[in-house]
Amino acid sequence: MTSQILQTHDSPLREAIGSVIYEFRWLAADTAMMAWRNLMHYRRNPETLMSTIAGPVMFLFLFNYVFGGAIGAGRDFNYIDYLVPGVLIQNNLFTVMNTGIGIAQDLQKGFVDRYRSLPMARSAVLGGRVCATSLVSFVSVYWTLAIAMLFGMRFHGDLLPVLLMPLVVGAFCFGVAWLSALVGVTVRNAETASASTFFITIPLTFLSSTFVPVETMPGWLQAFAEVNPITHVVNLCRNMAQGGPLESYAWVTAFWIALLIVGVGTLATWRYRRIA
Repeated sequence: MTSQILQTHDSPLREAIGSVIYEFRWLAADTAMMAWRNLMHYRRNPETLMSTIAGPVMFLFLFNYVFGGAIGAGRDFNYIDYLVPGVLIQNNLFTVMNTGIGIAQDLQKGFVDRYRSLPMARSAVLGGRVCATSLVSFVSVYWTLAIAMLFGMRFHGDLLPVLLMPLVVGAFCFGVAWLSALVGVTVRNAETASASTFFITIPLTFLSSTFVPVETMPGWLQAFAEVNPITHVVNLCRNMAQGGPLESYAWVTAFWIALLIVGVGTLATWRYRRIA
């Protein structure tokens, strides 16, 4: 009798948990399928990867050999070691910012309307695009590091922080991909999305410690650079690679990653569901 009562009370809970698990597996499978679709676009159009491949080479060459002598003169660090974490973040931001442009193109060309007739989770279209560009971005971290070592960059930090640094870059860029997705579902026009992401990325990367120490900037600009999330992420990656202190930057970086993935990601998904 007692076991029957317990079974009766537990049954709705088990059904609810089972339903949530089923919905999650359905969403994950559809998201993986859409991510694969977007990755196949890179395979068919390899020229779309040119900025991801050539970008690190160009920026490392320009800033290290053209500007490095002036920027690093009189300082107690090797400028290429200082530069690489900034280039890592900048190049990967450029990559994941294509997320919003791709989503806007799908909306503009009516691809999203076609997906409505398919038995798939609507959010998978958005999540698949975000996951695909984030994966390309993450792989490019190792490409950038390989090129950087050819330019003379060396690691001076402990092994564990060095190994974890690409994961920090990947997690932050995954969050920024959701920001780009929010731009894409808001403007719904590829040209406007491209312009919007450009005006977000360029100021945030250059008005930070990406290429120069913040203390070299005018006082009024330092105030912005010190609260710029790019500064905290770049400084954390820099200290992970070179053996500097991590605590002061780790918590702020974790906050921004969580805010972008959970907060902005939820907002982008809600916005997409309203228009899809």
